[in-house]
This record gives sequence, C-alpha cells and structure tokens, in this order.
Amino acid sequence: MLVNCVVYQDGKKLATVGVDEIRRYSNLPGCFVWVAVKDPEPSELATLAAEFDLHELAVEDAQHGHQRPKLEEYGHSIFAVMHMVEVAGDELVVGEVAIFVGTNYVVTVRRGTERGFADVRIRTEREPELLRHGTGYVLYALMDAIVDRYFPVLDALTREFEEIEEKLFAGHATRGNIEGLYGLKQKLLTMKHAAEPLLEMVGKLYGGRVPQLCAGLQDYYRDVYDHVVRLNQSIDSLRETMTTAISVNLTLIQLHENEVTKRLAAWAALIAVPTMIAGIYGMNFRFMPELTWKFGYPLSVGSMLAIDLYMLYRFRKAKWL
Repeated sequence: MLVNCVVYQDGKKLATVGVDEIRRYSNLPGCFVWVAVKDPEPSELATLAAEFDLHELAVEDAQHGHQRPKLEEYGHSIFAVMHMVEVAGDELVVGEVAIFVGTNYVVTVRRGTERGFADVRIRTEREPELLRHGTGYVLYALMDAIVDRYFPVLDALTREFEEIEEKLFAGHATRGNIEGLYGLKQKLLTMKHAAEPLLEMVGKLYGGRVPQLCAGLQDYYRDVYDHVVRLNQSIDSLRETMTTAISVNLTLIQLHENEVTKRLAAWAALIAVPTMIAGIYGMNFRFMPELTWKFGYPLSVGSMLAIDLYMLYRFRKAKWL
C-alpha cells in the first residue's frame, strides 16, 4: 500500500505525486523522491525496484522481511533494515522497516507496524537547510526517529520492573513475581536484538570510509551512535538488575519457607511433650508408680503446662514463633 510519494528540490517540498509520475521528477537537478509504502504486494515493490533500479537482493530482503538489523552498500546506494518496537498492552510488537537510499530517492518499506514516519517527514520539511543535504539527511532523520522511539518502550519496561520490585520488597515474594520478571527479561532480550546491531550499522556512517551519500553528515550520525550506546547500556543495566531481582526473589521465598519450617517444628515440639507424658501414663501396665497417687493427675497436667510454657518462651525469644 502506497502511503506517500513526495518530491523535494533544494531542501523544499516540490509536489506530492503518484508512482507513475516519479520518472518525471527523479532526474531533475537537486531533486529526490521520498516514497513510503506499507506491507506492499510483490508487484508494487517490483514497480518501485524497476523505477529506481533497486538491487535485487535488497528487494528480496524487503519483500520477505524477518531480517536482522543491518546496513549494506550496493554501488552508490544504501540498504538498511531496522526493527520497530512498540508496546501493545502487556506485549511488545516488533515490526520492520527497510530503507532504500540513492542519490535521487528514499524508499521506506514498513511491515508489522502501524506507526509511520509522518512526524519525521514534517520535521525534515521544517529544516530546509539540512534537507538540502539530500537523501543522506533523510536517512539520518529516519534512523534518529527509530532510535528515539526505543526509549519510551524502555521506560515502560522500567516502570513494569519497578512495580514488580515494590511487590517483591513488600513481602510478596511469590512464583508470580519470578514469572513476571522472566517475561520482562524476554522483552528486554527483544529490545537487545533490535538495538545492539545498530552500533555496527551507525558506526559505518560516521567513522572510517563514509558512504558518499552520508558525506558531510558525520556529526549527525555520531549523535545517533551516542543514543544507541546509551540505549544498549540502559538495556544491559536493567537486565543485570532483573537477574539480581530474580535471585533475591528466590532467596526470599527460601527464607519464608525456612520460617514456616521453624514454626512447624516449634509447634510440633510443644505438642510432643504433653503427648509423651500422656503416652507414658496411658500404658496399660499393672505395676506403675503414681497410679494410685492422689495428686498424680494434677501434677502430670501441671508438668505438661509448665514445660510447654517454658518452651513457648524460649521459641519466642529465638523468634521461631
């Protein structure tokens, strides 16, 4: 599905055109065409590939999707794949965007995500001086926007972790907490798979041999790289904290079980003493001492009570009860 097709010249929007009009503008001096499509049919992508002479391997990757984030050069063009991560209820939805960049075109192919790049388009149109850099600046704006969108997702996961942490230290160390923490750790792993490859991707655009399309924009790509480094550090830090929280939860569960075991043992001891005394005097032997003693019964009951009270005092002093 075609979302938008806009022509820019010398940093300003020239016209919104149809796909059949692209050739009319793409060869004009200082012009480039920015085409955005979502979940395109093979025929639609084939039309764009023929129009801009896109590399067949890059087109195949964009058509099938499920690619690892990457950046590849095909002659004087660039092909980049990035993951779009969004929060949907309690789950993370991972989409994908493939970006084709040439001297006179930018083509974005979105799959599995509803949020587009209208805000990025508005931002670039408000900066004509930067947009004069051409398609290299549009690539920067797209990458910068995608990386910036990761941070609210990470903030949401951090808040979710803090809620579990509050339950954990409020005395609710349960199996549910472990399941919640493990699920959260899986979400962070999804974030890590999306963010970590960007370190290598963006590094190619500001250090060493920079592609000609991105020449003069190294400072902007370095800024994106700094954001990616901070994002990865935050993800790693939260994952480590989560691993510690899982260990703490297991330890608290074990301590709670130990406390229960101690209480059960204490009550068992309190019951065992009178049971032992009653058992002795309940034996059916003919010749037993104190059987005919007048104070035998009250003394036995008193002994049971006195011993249990003493044991209860000691257990409470030792904080077993």
